[in-house]
Amino acid sequence: MSANIVLSRKVNKYRAIWADFLFFQICRAFALLTLIALFGILFSLIWGALPAMKQFGVSFLWSAEWNPPQERFGALIPIYGTLITSAIALLIALPVSFGIAFFITELAPVWMKKTLGIAIELLAGVPSIVYGMWGLLVFVPIFSEYAQPWLSETLGILPIIGEFFSGPPIGVGILAAGIVLAIMIIPFIASVMRDVFEVTPSILKESSYALGATRWEVVWNIVLPYTRVGVVGGIMLGLGRALGETMAVTFLIGNINSFQGFSLFLPCNSIASALANEFAEATSDLYTSSLIELGLVLFLITFLVLSASKLLLLRLSKSGGEQA
Repeated sequence: MSANIVLSRKVNKYRAIWADFLFFQICRAFALLTLIALFGILFSLIWGALPAMKQFGVSFLWSAEWNPPQERFGALIPIYGTLITSAIALLIALPVSFGIAFFITELAPVWMKKTLGIAIELLAGVPSIVYGMWGLLVFVPIFSEYAQPWLSETLGILPIIGEFFSGPPIGVGILAAGIVLAIMIIPFIASVMRDVFEVTPSILKESSYALGATRWEVVWNIVLPYTRVGVVGGIMLGLGRALGETMAVTFLIGNINSFQGFSLFLPCNSIASALANEFAEATSDLYTSSLIELGLVLFLITFLVLSASKLLLLRLSKSGGEQA
């Protein structure tokens, strides 16, 4: 009887060893599959963009000409539109998201916290094309009739800033696309901020309140330093979506591949909207290759932004550990 028990234990031990080994190999295969997919996408983009890279070289990045009939292409206008709309979106979304997270975690009554949290999560799940249609049909008419004239009359008369708020109030353009992008990424940033604010130990906040600190002082001096890594991660998550957004920007940016000035009221183009509008119309190999190179540029921009955010998070974690 004892021999059977010993044998059974050995069998169970070997089974556990093989199960752990199999589980480890499966997890490693999934991780390698992710890397293979990433490098496969990068290789496909580079291979497809080779004709355009050979034809235009590095000048493709700073050339503002986009002329399909004459097969002369440059990425400056789409790159400018992508970066400026994402910057506007982040500039608007960051303080609004912080205010939402601050209100939910520190000011809202208990019955309202869950309601607002669910509402924010539902907004994050709305498809981008719905935001684009709403922006074009509802937001743009109101924006062109009321907001743009007011901005021209107030900010447009200033010496330097006025250059960005001058021009005809046509509604669609860089600023309209940036505002709708901000509305889209606010739920993502606010949800992450709310979650990381809530993981702050209660004893830290209660100790600060006991010393006479206000709610603002607790959030600014206790909550934000404790959760800064998560806050930065949420901001980069929103920025990553803004950089790659397609349909909402396509509806609102105007889709014009020409530089007409620095006014935010003017129409422009972005990399994602150019790909969405023109890829099906590419009639030549060089045209298709130029669009693929635009996709490669967007891939590299997103990769650089996420890499910079990762380095920033590592630096923040290191500095936080040194201070501790």
